[in-house]
Amino acid sequence: MIASLPMYDRPETASALDRLWVNFRDVWPGAPAGLTRGGNPWNQWRHSNLLLSQTCGLPYRARLHGTVRLVGVPVHDLPCPDGRYFSTIIARVDDSRTTLVEFAEARPAVNDPLSQSGWAALDAKARDEGFRFSEPVLTGSHAASAHAVANRVADIAAIDAVSWKFIKEFDSVATVLKEIVHTPPTPALPYVTAMTQDARKVFDTLQGAIQKLEDTDKNLLCLTGLASVRAKDYLELPMPGAVPSISSRKRSS
Repeated sequence: MIASLPMYDRPETASALDRLWVNFRDVWPGAPAGLTRGGNPWNQWRHSNLLLSQTCGLPYRARLHGTVRLVGVPVHDLPCPDGRYFSTIIARVDDSRTTLVEFAEARPAVNDPLSQSGWAALDAKARDEGFRFSEPVLTGSHAASAHAVANRVADIAAIDAVSWKFIKEFDSVATVLKEIVHTPPTPALPYVTAMTQDARKVFDTLQGAIQKLEDTDKNLLCLTGLASVRAKDYLELPMPGAVPSISSRKRSS
């Protein structure tokens, strides 16, 4: 069996995620000793012996639905309904534009074309405003998108609200960035398991593991609990348009 929690794994959160996994592992016979880190997350999500992982809502509805079982969805310490999250659209502090529509001709930084928070939410918000972004800068991560905006490689980006919390807390680049607007809440990043696993048992074990965490770890991870989620909660969301032609490419963690 394998287990991975790649979505919010960064140096500052790694120890807390390890403790979460220990809480899970210690009550699941045969669970792997540690989390799998690095490698291709698609290989992990599609592994026949996957015990637990976390993916993004867009990869789930675009490619993983029907090949993995939904376990549940994290409840974050965010100003939105339990089991939901949103994106924070950011720009540089010294950029005089203050509304999204003013950025219609701007260069957006996009962490991944299959990111709900970094592309689908931004695309949907722009469509609501009557425009579409063009020539995005593909960055490879939310942190890299924030750096791309700060360093004038791009002008605007949509950042997962939890990732934005981490950037504000741990990355000095946040001091030159400002918030423009939040996107509407959507289901948070789902925990998944292999089709051969008992998703209810995984849910109960993960819920217990979260509850057993010290408050300092919960606060660090912006994690307060676990909620149920249905496949239709993701499948009913609109698919974004294809990412238009890429103006530049930058891979960074």
